[in-house]
Amino acid sequence: MNLLLADDEPLMLQILNAYFLKEGFQTLLAQDGEEALDHFYNNHIDLAIMDWMMPKRSGVEICQEIKKTSRTKVLLLTAKGSPEDEFLALKSGADDYVRKPFDPRILILRAKKLLQLSAKISIGDLTIDLEGQKVYRGGEDVLATHKEFQLMKYLVVNKGQIVTRKMLLDQVWGFDYFGEERTVDTHIRRLREKIGEHRIKTYRGMGYCLEVSDE
Repeated sequence: MNLLLADDEPLMLQILNAYFLKEGFQTLLAQDGEEALDHFYNNHIDLAIMDWMMPKRSGVEICQEIKKTSRTKVLLLTAKGSPEDEFLALKSGADDYVRKPFDPRILILRAKKLLQLSAKISIGDLTIDLEGQKVYRGGEDVLATHKEFQLMKYLVVNKGQIVTRKMLLDQVWGFDYFGEERTVDTHIRRLREKIGEHRIKTYRGMGYCLEVSDE
Protein backbone atom coordinates (compact mmCIF):
# COMPACT_ATOMS: atom_id res chain seq x y z
CA MET A 1 0.00 0.00 0.00
CA ASN A 2 1.15 3.53 -0.75
CA LEU A 3 1.70 5.73 2.28
CA LEU A 4 2.31 9.49 2.18
CA LEU A 5 4.36 10.74 5.14
CA ALA A 6 4.59 14.51 5.53
CA ASP A 7 6.45 16.30 8.33
CA ASP A 8 8.83 19.26 8.31
CA GLU A 9 11.07 17.60 10.92
CA PRO A 10 13.61 15.50 8.94
CA LEU A 11 14.42 13.23 11.90
CA MET A 12 10.74 12.48 12.56
CA LEU A 13 10.23 11.75 8.87
CA GLN A 14 13.24 9.41 8.83
CA ILE A 15 12.04 7.50 11.90
CA LEU A 16 8.49 7.07 10.63
CA ASN A 17 9.75 6.04 7.21
CA ALA A 18 11.98 3.32 8.72
CA TYR A 19 9.11 1.88 10.78
CA PHE A 20 6.62 1.80 7.91
CA LEU A 21 9.11 0.38 5.41
CA LYS A 22 9.77 -2.45 7.84
CA GLU A 23 6.03 -3.16 7.83
CA GLY A 24 6.02 -3.51 4.05
CA PHE A 25 4.50 -0.18 3.05
CA GLN A 26 5.65 1.80 0.05
CA THR A 27 6.29 5.36 1.21
CA LEU A 28 6.37 8.83 -0.33
CA LEU A 29 7.97 11.57 1.77
CA ALA A 30 7.27 15.30 1.95
CA GLN A 31 8.66 18.08 4.14
CA ASP A 32 6.04 20.73 3.36
CA GLY A 33 2.40 20.98 2.32
CA GLU A 34 3.01 21.70 -1.35
CA GLU A 35 5.31 18.69 -1.72
CA ALA A 36 2.67 16.54 -0.01
CA LEU A 37 -0.02 17.72 -2.44
CA ASP A 38 2.28 17.09 -5.39
CA HIS A 39 2.73 13.48 -4.28
CA PHE A 40 -1.03 13.12 -3.82
CA TYR A 41 -1.88 14.34 -7.30
CA ASN A 42 0.81 12.26 -9.01
CA ASN A 43 0.46 8.95 -7.16
CA HIS A 44 -2.18 6.62 -5.82
CA ILE A 45 -2.19 7.18 -2.05
CA ASP A 46 -3.96 4.79 0.35
CA LEU A 47 -3.16 6.71 3.52
CA ALA A 48 -1.69 10.14 4.22
CA ILE A 49 -0.04 10.74 7.60
CA MET A 50 0.72 14.44 7.98
CA ASP A 51 1.87 16.91 10.56
CA TRP A 52 -0.63 19.69 11.22
CA MET A 53 1.95 22.51 11.20
CA MET A 54 3.98 22.44 7.97
CA PRO A 55 5.53 25.17 5.80
CA LYS A 56 3.66 26.51 2.74
CA ARG A 57 0.39 24.67 3.48
CA SER A 58 -0.79 23.07 6.71
CA GLY A 59 -1.80 19.47 7.20
CA VAL A 60 -5.39 20.58 7.76
CA GLU A 61 -5.43 22.39 4.41
CA ILE A 62 -3.97 19.36 2.64
CA CYS A 63 -6.52 17.10 4.34
CA GLN A 64 -9.38 19.29 3.11
CA GLU A 65 -7.94 19.23 -0.42
CA ILE A 66 -7.53 15.45 -0.40
CA LYS A 67 -11.05 14.84 0.88
CA LYS A 68 -12.57 17.01 -1.87
CA THR A 69 -11.49 14.61 -4.59
CA SER A 70 -10.84 11.20 -3.02
CA ARG A 71 -11.56 8.70 -0.27
CA THR A 72 -7.92 8.54 0.77
CA LYS A 73 -7.58 8.04 4.52
CA VAL A 74 -5.89 10.89 6.40
CA LEU A 75 -4.25 10.79 9.84
CA LEU A 76 -3.06 14.10 11.32
CA LEU A 77 -0.11 14.42 13.71
CA THR A 78 0.15 17.42 16.00
CA ALA A 79 1.66 18.79 19.19
CA LYS A 80 -1.61 20.61 19.77
CA GLY A 81 -3.62 18.95 22.51
CA SER A 82 -6.80 20.87 23.28
CA PRO A 83 -10.28 19.43 22.59
CA GLU A 84 -10.85 22.35 20.21
CA ASP A 85 -7.80 21.38 18.14
CA GLU A 86 -8.98 17.78 17.95
CA PHE A 87 -12.41 19.02 16.88
CA LEU A 88 -10.89 21.18 14.12
CA ALA A 89 -8.72 18.28 12.89
CA LEU A 90 -11.66 15.89 12.61
CA LYS A 91 -13.89 18.61 11.16
CA SER A 92 -11.36 19.08 8.35
CA GLY A 93 -12.12 15.50 7.29
CA ALA A 94 -9.27 13.69 9.04
CA ASP A 95 -10.02 10.05 9.80
CA ASP A 96 -7.83 10.00 12.88
CA TYR A 97 -5.73 12.32 15.03
CA VAL A 98 -2.57 11.49 17.01
CA ARG A 99 -0.88 13.81 19.48
CA LYS A 100 2.91 14.18 19.64
CA PRO A 101 4.95 12.68 21.17
CA PHE A 102 3.80 9.16 20.33
CA ASP A 103 5.13 5.62 20.07
CA PRO A 104 5.64 4.78 16.34
CA ARG A 105 4.33 1.27 17.02
CA ILE A 106 1.02 2.75 18.17
CA LEU A 107 0.90 4.90 15.05
CA ILE A 108 1.40 1.80 12.89
CA LEU A 109 -1.49 0.05 14.64
CA ARG A 110 -3.72 3.09 14.09
CA ALA A 111 -2.68 3.20 10.41
CA LYS A 112 -3.42 -0.49 9.93
CA LYS A 113 -6.81 -0.05 11.58
CA LEU A 114 -7.67 2.76 9.16
CA LEU A 115 -6.61 0.55 6.26
CA GLN A 116 -8.43 -2.44 7.75
CA LEU A 117 -5.24 -4.47 7.99
CA SER A 118 -5.92 -6.80 10.91
CA ALA A 119 -3.53 -9.22 12.58
CA LYS A 120 -5.07 -11.97 10.44
CA ILE A 121 -5.86 -11.33 6.79
CA SER A 122 -8.06 -13.67 4.76
CA ILE A 123 -7.91 -13.99 0.98
CA GLY A 124 -10.18 -16.76 -0.23
CA ASP A 125 -9.09 -19.93 1.55
CA LEU A 126 -5.81 -18.31 2.63
CA THR A 127 -5.24 -16.83 6.08
CA ILE A 128 -2.11 -14.79 6.76
CA ASP A 129 -1.37 -14.52 10.47
CA LEU A 130 0.83 -11.42 10.70
CA GLU A 131 1.58 -11.89 14.39
CA GLY A 132 2.14 -15.64 14.33
CA GLN A 133 4.05 -15.34 11.03
CA LYS A 134 2.22 -18.28 9.49
CA VAL A 135 0.23 -18.82 6.31
CA TYR A 136 -2.76 -21.17 6.28
CA ARG A 137 -4.53 -22.65 3.26
CA GLY A 138 -7.89 -24.24 3.92
CA GLY A 139 -7.12 -24.09 7.62
CA GLU A 140 -3.83 -25.98 7.30
CA ASP A 141 -0.41 -24.47 7.92
CA VAL A 142 1.48 -24.40 4.59
CA LEU A 143 4.77 -24.38 6.56
CA ALA A 144 6.09 -21.22 4.93
CA THR A 145 9.75 -20.49 5.65
CA HIS A 146 10.71 -17.13 7.18
CA LYS A 147 11.59 -15.67 3.75
CA GLU A 148 8.39 -17.05 2.19
CA PHE A 149 6.30 -15.51 4.96
CA GLN A 150 8.02 -12.13 4.57
CA LEU A 151 7.40 -12.26 0.82
CA MET A 152 3.75 -13.11 1.44
CA LYS A 153 3.39 -10.31 3.96
CA TYR A 154 4.81 -7.72 1.56
CA LEU A 155 2.61 -8.95 -1.29
CA VAL A 156 -0.47 -8.88 0.96
CA VAL A 157 0.16 -5.33 2.18
CA ASN A 158 0.54 -4.30 -1.47
CA LYS A 159 -2.10 -6.64 -2.93
CA GLY A 160 -3.34 -5.64 -6.35
CA GLN A 161 -0.13 -3.67 -7.03
CA ILE A 162 2.93 -4.75 -8.98
CA VAL A 163 6.07 -4.95 -6.84
CA THR A 164 9.50 -5.25 -8.39
CA ARG A 165 12.27 -7.70 -7.53
CA LYS A 166 14.25 -4.74 -6.15
CA MET A 167 11.40 -3.88 -3.75
CA LEU A 168 11.18 -7.48 -2.57
CA LEU A 169 14.94 -7.77 -2.15
CA ASP A 170 15.10 -4.53 -0.14
CA GLN A 171 12.20 -5.43 2.15
CA VAL A 172 12.77 -9.18 2.61
CA TRP A 173 16.52 -9.64 2.20
CA GLY A 174 17.53 -6.15 3.36
CA PHE A 175 18.98 -3.05 1.73
CA ASP A 176 22.53 -4.38 2.14
CA TYR A 177 21.86 -7.57 0.11
CA PHE A 178 24.24 -7.91 -2.84
CA GLY A 179 23.36 -11.38 -4.08
CA GLU A 180 21.57 -12.58 -7.20
CA GLU A 181 18.18 -10.97 -7.95
CA ARG A 182 16.89 -14.29 -9.28
CA THR A 183 16.74 -15.65 -5.74
CA VAL A 184 13.39 -13.82 -5.56
CA ASP A 185 12.06 -15.94 -8.45
CA THR A 186 13.07 -19.15 -6.67
CA HIS A 187 11.32 -18.17 -3.45
CA ILE A 188 8.22 -16.96 -5.32
CA ARG A 189 8.04 -20.32 -7.13
CA ARG A 190 8.18 -22.20 -3.82
CA LEU A 191 5.57 -19.90 -2.28
CA ARG A 192 3.27 -20.46 -5.26
CA GLU A 193 3.50 -24.21 -4.77
CA LYS A 194 2.21 -23.75 -1.22
CA ILE A 195 -0.54 -21.14 -1.71
CA GLY A 196 -1.68 -21.84 -5.29
CA GLU A 197 0.00 -21.08 -8.61
CA HIS A 198 -2.70 -18.63 -9.73
CA ARG A 199 -2.44 -16.24 -6.80
CA ILE A 200 0.84 -14.51 -7.64
CA LYS A 201 0.97 -13.18 -11.18
CA THR A 202 4.21 -12.42 -13.01
CA TYR A 203 4.36 -9.20 -15.00
CA ARG A 204 7.28 -9.76 -17.33
CA GLY A 205 9.93 -7.08 -17.04
CA MET A 206 8.07 -5.45 -14.14
CA GLY A 207 7.59 -7.75 -11.16
CA TYR A 208 4.93 -9.66 -9.25
CA CYS A 209 1.41 -8.97 -8.05
CA LEU A 210 -0.81 -10.75 -5.55
CA GLU A 211 -4.08 -11.05 -7.51
CA VAL A 212 -7.30 -10.95 -5.51
CA SER A 213 -9.95 -10.35 -8.17
CA ASP A 214 -10.82 -14.03 -8.46
CA GLU A 215 -11.44 -14.48 -4.74
